[in-house]
Amino acid sequence: MEKVSIVGLDIAKNSFHAHGAAEDGSKVFSKALPRGRVLEFFGRVEPCIIALEACAGAHHWSRELSGLGHDVKLIAPQYVKPYVKRQKNDANDAAAIAEAASRPTMRFVATKTTAQQGQSMVLKTRDLLTGQRTQTINALRGHLAEHGIVAPKGPQHLPRLERDVAENAERLPADVTSLCQMFFDMIDGLSERIDELTRRLRQIARQNDVARRLMTMPGIGPVTAVSIAVLAAPPEVFSKGRDFAAWIGLAPRQHSTGGKTRLGKISKMGQRDLRRLLIIGAMSAIQATQKRGGAPEGSWLARMLMRKPKMLVAVALANKMARMAWAIMAHGGVYKKPANA
Repeated sequence: MEKVSIVGLDIAKNSFHAHGAAEDGSKVFSKALPRGRVLEFFGRVEPCIIALEACAGAHHWSRELSGLGHDVKLIAPQYVKPYVKRQKNDANDAAAIAEAASRPTMRFVATKTTAQQGQSMVLKTRDLLTGQRTQTINALRGHLAEHGIVAPKGPQHLPRLERDVAENAERLPADVTSLCQMFFDMIDGLSERIDELTRRLRQIARQNDVARRLMTMPGIGPVTAVSIAVLAAPPEVFSKGRDFAAWIGLAPRQHSTGGKTRLGKISKMGQRDLRRLLIIGAMSAIQATQKRGGAPEGSWLARMLMRKPKMLVAVALANKMARMAWAIMAHGGVYKKPANA
């Protein structure tokens, strides 16, 4: 059999498909594999490049196949799709993965360690519980509004809702008061779990050197710092901070042709969680600056706030924060406040 140079592996829950290609791109084999025989099969294949789509389970298989001596590369699914020929099936998907990985300009995803995935699970679980708490609070506010009891948004106004329910217990039906108490108990349970995960993230941030240095920047707290340290691609993947900001999706989308540059809204590509957290952190930094009497006269932030809406300034500041975060990760050191011109 001709020597295999690269293997495209289409992974799933139980049914896998491997497409082996020679150095010139010609097909050497195309084989369906059950989950239990994947490692056995690749244990017999000479060390080569194995390419996978960066989807669910990809990091696990990357670590397992790397342990067999193979060079494993992960590719974002959107970069594989243009290479799929005609019909959508496992064999064509595996061939497209091998073809995409053979391109010299292809961008790859770094394999995460089990520790990084564990910390990522803490972040995702906290986001899930926070969303469930928000959903529960909004449902409670909606039900009580039907009985003339209203309160502003946010968990900080729950004591007011509890007080109003207790004061109107006589006129409210018994079912309403009992169900409201069920809602309050659910929200309290979710808040306790969110607080516990927040404390765990603070502990992770204290132990992680990159997160500690990132927290020296205004607008970046433990959650954002750990998210950047865990979810972001390695800094050496990017040649400059602008590329990192574009990867997060904070760079303008281009509609340029014929030498005419047209820039639109931000692209919103890349890591959604990092983009959201950086924008929230930028907005909090702006609000903190305004509470202290405003940005220094003549500074970039002061000039932007005079000419642009606050939300637009927050997105622009998030872009600058992303570039500064890349510089801290790539070159070391901590954030230093820029001197006034």
